[in-house]
Amino acid sequence: MNDLTAPCADLQDAEGRDVRELRNLLGQFATGVTVITACTADGRKLGMTANSFSSVSLTPALVLWSLARTAPSLDDFQAASHFAINVLGAHQHGLSGQFARPAADKFAGVAHALSKAGPPVLDDVVAVLVCRNVTQYDGGDHLIFIGEIEQYRYGGTEPLVFHAGQYRIAAAHPGLTQ
Repeated sequence: MNDLTAPCADLQDAEGRDVRELRNLLGQFATGVTVITACTADGRKLGMTANSFSSVSLTPALVLWSLARTAPSLDDFQAASHFAINVLGAHQHGLSGQFARPAADKFAGVAHALSKAGPPVLDDVVAVLVCRNVTQYDGGDHLIFIGEIEQYRYGGTEPLVFHAGQYRIAAAHPGLTQ
């Protein structure tokens, strides 16, 4: 066998691995940090930090995010007609923490407005996508939400990044010029 087709001897089997080890493995993929927001039928505002956001399709304009099945807000997010994905800026790690922890009012002291479709939109974020809650899919211990983008805005600041269990600041690669 030549070296280009030799079996990779250092790969480990995932079956039976400790959940913490798998979490560390998956944390090697750097992600943006978002706050997902929605409103319940009675007008209560929901918000949670998520880094499970991804684009799905341009036509139609679809995105996805996932939520642990154990999350207290799962039923409310499932029932919401719309949700907003607020992409956080490099300066907003405190906001990420605020929406990641349980609290009676996660929006206390947070500048925001309600979108036309209902979900709260945070001020001063990198981007906002207001989406119709199209469907959900089984994702093991998570539920995967698919949303169709109905409104958006973006621009202005560097994103907040999460990698290997820590917040990071994205920077342009020094070898690239614009």
